[in-house]
Amino acid sequence: MVTGLFNKKSVDSLIQEASVDSDEGLARSLSLANLIALGIGGIIGAGIFVLTGQAAANFAGPAIALSFILAAISCAMSGLCYAEFASMIPIAGSAYTYAYATLGELVAWIIGWDLILEYIFCGATVAVGWSGYFVSLCKDLGIIIPPELANPPLNLPAMFILALMTALQVVGLRQSTAVNNFIVLVKMAVILIFVFAGIAYINQQNWLPFIPENTGEFGSFGWSGVWRGAGVVFFTYIGFDAVSCAAQEARNPQRDMPIAILGSLLIATVLYIAVALVLTGIVPYQQLNVPDPIAVGVNAVGEGLRWLKPIVKIGAIAGMSSVIVVFLLGQSRVFYAMANDGLLPSQFAAIHAKFRTPYIAIIVSGIVAMLLAGLLPIGLLGELVSIGTLLAFLIVCIAVPILRRTRPDLPRPFRTPLVPLVPILGALISALQMLSLPRDTWLRLILWLAVGLLIYFTYGRKHSKLLQK
Repeated sequence: MVTGLFNKKSVDSLIQEASVDSDEGLARSLSLANLIALGIGGIIGAGIFVLTGQAAANFAGPAIALSFILAAISCAMSGLCYAEFASMIPIAGSAYTYAYATLGELVAWIIGWDLILEYIFCGATVAVGWSGYFVSLCKDLGIIIPPELANPPLNLPAMFILALMTALQVVGLRQSTAVNNFIVLVKMAVILIFVFAGIAYINQQNWLPFIPENTGEFGSFGWSGVWRGAGVVFFTYIGFDAVSCAAQEARNPQRDMPIAILGSLLIATVLYIAVALVLTGIVPYQQLNVPDPIAVGVNAVGEGLRWLKPIVKIGAIAGMSSVIVVFLLGQSRVFYAMANDGLLPSQFAAIHAKFRTPYIAIIVSGIVAMLLAGLLPIGLLGELVSIGTLLAFLIVCIAVPILRRTRPDLPRPFRTPLVPLVPILGALISALQMLSLPRDTWLRLILWLAVGLLIYFTYGRKHSKLLQK
């Protein structure tokens, strides 16, 4: 029963596969600028425009800025590990591929199934946030969208944007990254305008106490609330994870992947902290438990920032659109990698003859995300994404020192510093943040993984190309 469960893919064969550029495979069309824009496009979105306010209102208060710092430190540890793998094994699939090469097929399946939870649920989460801002902007323009059409169990705006971004992904990576590059410039400009315009309206009394007193329950304000806030907003940083999924489509992955992963993470962290401080400074954190907290902040200032109101909403709508692009890209590439290995039906690995994209994987990812966004509330989606992301980061951090020990001879264009200290710290922080999440979230994760294991033992194991060799 256990024979072959921990068989590993040859790292040498993966490296050789990555060096082949076939007319029938994925197109190598991404420059360094494209990759950085993908990272920023994936990271900066729901974290600023949605979850900043909700995490402040429910867990950390103004100290949500500290939550972002804690989450960034954890991400930096994991990001360094991702950078080593992405430069060494530039193959679609991200953590799934890395686990297959170091920990074996069963662990690879678990992390691949976990990545499905991470990417599809993240796309759905951001689409729900997009819906909130879209409805608000329409209201400003005199167009009223009935609440029953913009909230679970039928969130039509969220389903619409997912359908649109899915179609864009199918048409081609070059086209979707061009759109993403433009959107990233727009949303960074909007964020900077909000920060510098909002500074003048900060009421320092809104920051007091900076860390609200704990209510007696773990995670409800106090330092435990700061920690739980970090766990909730952690998923907003996973754009660099999605960048690693596109390694097989990068022109120079050995050089560009580490720069894109770590550079986008640094830029996002600075912007997150700035927005969190300004937002909680201009409006009491108790009022921010809404789908569109920055819009609430602008409205609270009144006439002074009325001119900024439509700009912020347009920036949020555009910005979250780019996040959806990035995560649909990541999910479809995970499906593609797993299907290539025989663990999922071969249709998921089908490449469109004209567009050179895994179109079936993209369409399936989009449809599932549409159903989730239409049916589920944003709080539940966000926590599921966080725990799925943390599990992926935990496994990647563990895999780096294992491969250093088992294959010290492999060429590593980028080397994680201070191994094993950095990977161990990354794994520990990820584990602690997982433990801070609610019990119900853990139960849903266990149920999700149990379903995945059932699929693996009834289909994936029987069709595994590695076990058939």
